[in-house]
This record gives sequence, C-alpha cells and structure tokens, in this order.
Amino acid sequence: MEAIILAGGKAERLGAAAGGKPKSLVSVGGKPLAAYQIGFLRRAGARRVIVGCAAGKEQSFESALSGLGVELAVIAEPEPLGRGGGLRFAAQVREEGGDVYALNGDELLDIDLAALLARHRETGAAATITVARPPSPFGVVELGGGDRVTGFSEAAQVPYWVSCGVYVLGEEALERLPEEGDHESTTFPELAGEGRLQAFRHEGVWLTVNTPKDLRRAEEYVRGHRAWLT
Repeated sequence: MEAIILAGGKAERLGAAAGGKPKSLVSVGGKPLAAYQIGFLRRAGARRVIVGCAAGKEQSFESALSGLGVELAVIAEPEPLGRGGGLRFAAQVREEGGDVYALNGDELLDIDLAALLARHRETGAAATITVARPPSPFGVVELGGGDRVTGFSEAAQVPYWVSCGVYVLGEEALERLPEEGDHESTTFPELAGEGRLQAFRHEGVWLTVNTPKDLRRAEEYVRGHRAWLT
C-alpha cells in the first residue's frame, strides 16, 4: 500500500507563526505536521509515502520527514497544479498499482485508515472519501415553542457532512483526476453521479491548521494528548 500527501501549501495565512516553513512542515508538539500523518499511515500498513511539494522545497521535506519508518519519495510540482492535478502528478511515481491513500498535509486527524480502506474495498467504489461534521464557528442558540430560547451550545457540530480531504483512490479514480485543478469539483462529482463514490464517516479528531489560532489549538491538543507525541 502506498500513500500520497499533498504538501504544496505555502502557509501564507500562518504568517510568522510558520517560521518560514511550508505549511506541512510547521511544527506542532515539536514535530512537523506531516510527520503525524506518516505515523498514522505507517501503522495502517503503508510502506511508501509520496509527498507532493512546491518546487524548490524537496530538500526541506526529505530532511524533515526521513527516518519515520516508511520509504519516502518527494516529488515537486513544476508549477501549482491544484489539488487534483497535484494528486495526479504525484501518482506518476507510484511503484505499485491498485488502491492508494491520499491526504492533505496540513491537518491532524485520528482516522482509522485501515477501516477506511476496508470500507472502500467492501463497496467496490472507485474512490472513498472521509467525511466529518465540523464544529460550528458560532455559538448555537436552541429554540423551543414560540421561538423561546431554551439554551446555548458553544461546542455544537454543524448538521451536515463535509470532506476531510482523506481518501482511498482506486485506479479508475486516479485515471480520472484532472491534470490541473480541483478533483472535488470535477472528478468526485462525476463519480458521485455515476454511483461510484463512497463515504466513510469520521467522528474523531479533525484539526485544520490554516491560521495562528488553528496552530495554537493544534499545539494545545497534542500537548494535552501525549500519545500523539510518540
């Protein structure tokens, strides 16, 4: 089993908090973000991880992510290709055919990757995407009869499912990825229309790291859950 991590993010919204590093290499709990993903992938049985990064950043990724128990292959996009194009470009250096894990490199998740893969193979889908219900960015007001306010919730989840950016892609899905652009607005809607796209529900940790506030939240979570550091 091989995996692809998309790691072309420039950390522009993180500003000085990124320390001049690509977003996937920003430190959380003393480790690069992408190192946590490689750890989960290794435990799920991935033996080789392909990291797609921006041109000129190859050495940074090779230095930061070596020695993590997987074979590492870093490939730089000659120009920004979008997420779908980036996946397609990275997939060209696979050594094996068949299913592949694919992840965004700027998130912390505790997804059961083995269960995701099993779900994908049980259904025979072309691709299986992980979905979650994110927390509401606003406090939720609970209403009763006659619009009487009955309570408040500051940690409510939104009532719909969204993509976490973690997938299992089969050969059909890989072949249909765009050469440039976003697969979630092209390939995935097409597969969904054909009944070839499956979902895997995730109820656990999902922390995106886009802003200094996100980075502080991720740091606090990892420091408060010591098992993540090992």
